[in-house]
Amino acid sequence: MSSGCSCSEDFTGNWWQFPPLRNALLAGLLAGAGFVLAQTGVIGAVGENLFYWLAIPLGGYLWAQEGLEELWREHEIGISFLMIAATFGSGMLGMWEEAAALVVLYGIAEGVEEFTFARTRTAIRALLDLTPKEARVLRDGREQMIPAEQLQAGDHFVVRPGEALVTDGVIIDGASSLDESAVTGESMPVDKSVGMKVFAASLNGQGALTIEATAKFSDNSLSRIIHLVEDAQEHKGRAQQWIERFGRRYSPMVLLSAIAILLFSWLLSADMLVWSERAVILLVAAAPCALVISLPIAMAAGISGAGRRGILIKGGAHLENLGRIRIIAFDKTGTLTYGRPAVTDIIALQRTEEELLARAAALEQFSQHPLARAIVTHSREKQIPEKSSTNFLSLMGEGVKAEIEGEEWYIGKPQIFYDMGVSLEASAEQFSALQAEGKTVVLLGNRKAIHGIIALQDSLRDGVKVVLESLDRAGLRTVMLSGDNRDTASQIAARLGINDVRAELKPEDKVRAILELEQQGPVLMIGDGVNDAPALAVATCGVAMGAAGSDAAIEAADIALMADDLGKLEEAMQLGKKARRVSYQNIVFAIIVLAVLIPAGVAGLISIAMVVLAHEASELLAIANGLRAGRQ
Repeated sequence: MSSGCSCSEDFTGNWWQFPPLRNALLAGLLAGAGFVLAQTGVIGAVGENLFYWLAIPLGGYLWAQEGLEELWREHEIGISFLMIAATFGSGMLGMWEEAAALVVLYGIAEGVEEFTFARTRTAIRALLDLTPKEARVLRDGREQMIPAEQLQAGDHFVVRPGEALVTDGVIIDGASSLDESAVTGESMPVDKSVGMKVFAASLNGQGALTIEATAKFSDNSLSRIIHLVEDAQEHKGRAQQWIERFGRRYSPMVLLSAIAILLFSWLLSADMLVWSERAVILLVAAAPCALVISLPIAMAAGISGAGRRGILIKGGAHLENLGRIRIIAFDKTGTLTYGRPAVTDIIALQRTEEELLARAAALEQFSQHPLARAIVTHSREKQIPEKSSTNFLSLMGEGVKAEIEGEEWYIGKPQIFYDMGVSLEASAEQFSALQAEGKTVVLLGNRKAIHGIIALQDSLRDGVKVVLESLDRAGLRTVMLSGDNRDTASQIAARLGINDVRAELKPEDKVRAILELEQQGPVLMIGDGVNDAPALAVATCGVAMGAAGSDAAIEAADIALMADDLGKLEEAMQLGKKARRVSYQNIVFAIIVLAVLIPAGVAGLISIAMVVLAHEASELLAIANGLRAGRQ
């Protein structure tokens, strides 16, 4: 069917105010009034036709104009032109009642379709209403209200409790909990403090925040979501492309078939009136409205529904592919795990765990190494009293040393203590056992002895095992791709129940692994969207997780999950399957309708009015069914 008239682009009113629907309904009232007045004897046949003559241009102006423009500009015969021909033919045969019914019913169906597409656009654009229209900016130490559009990257703005954020930024003062559901789809508030990223339209909780803007209003994360969802509808799946190609060839064939019926009836000296009527019926019955609308409406609803959940799908092709995935390849670091180490074991050999951890934190407090940060963080979380250290020195990839209470202490690899002649015998067995579990292990001690062992490991994402179990129950095969050593990767995989582990992979190795897996079925690759960009590009579906605020992640993938939540992957796949299922339901239904109406109409078994009613009813049913694709 049509792609929608320009009046639907920015429409925000009620459905009865939508021009195509409004005109069709008014035309219906006119036609209905003429019919009732004629049946009650108030007016005669000419008076009745006068009502129909007024109703036809009113109800058909918009879609008839579209059909003629399509013929003139694109040199294509579309469905609207078929309906113009059917209306004209009905009028030539003196069947003005049927012509008016065709115009009104087709106008209503056309209006509902365009209104539906307008709603899918405005629903996602309505997210912008969640951002304030003004920003409270700090200028010369004083708060000043300015229009949101004037806010620039680098400006400092204040957000009070209960207010929404104007744009993306980084907190420079204050702490609070933020509801980020508009951007990430995450339903629970997230605790935020100094140095953490925040996103436009997030709703501030209990604390006042001062934020440095990292994007102007028009470039914030919410605006990117809206632009991507709108652009996504231009990227069509193979099934939709096939239907559109079919429509471009099919509509001219229908018109030629109707003309052929007229010619043959004339050559065979058949009843011209009867066969002319059947030619008109063919134009209506064979118009593939429900077929052409079957996929776009489902894909548009699915993409918009996903966008409202913090899932960016860059086109119908990718939504369609989501519904046929059989294998899911996970990058390990940053996807299955948080990508940051955490302390898992503390083994005290000479002192208590608390004393050991206090010394370890004192040694590591000046280091920026991720392992050091993890140890300091763990100590603070345990509320261990802090010790001070002096003469800190990094030992070039081996560890660090510093003085605590006047004595030199060391933390790091066993080689440090081996070089000093310190015996490792007491720690060797436990050290090896922890390493065998895929953990990073460091020793803590002085020049006399090893005092303890600390093991660290990248922590699993919350709920990741539940997600993997759910995918397994759904019959999907899961694979881990990792650049880590085989022992570490295997240990993580064992904890998650993943049997197929491919470790020590470089980016080009991940590409080869994806290509190999695709020999066995459609593959979805999920990673961080930057380091895994080559693998994301070659997979059937490339998915970037935790992409909020990251242009690189969004650009690298076909689908972006704005939140660091693997549960969104399940939601995306369910939406893909539902959109695919609904689309094919519509296609089958539309083909059945055509298969029934065309022969019945040509054989003269049904009237024009009955064909029009059945045809437009089938289109409205296809639209209603298609809208289900955006709901779960």
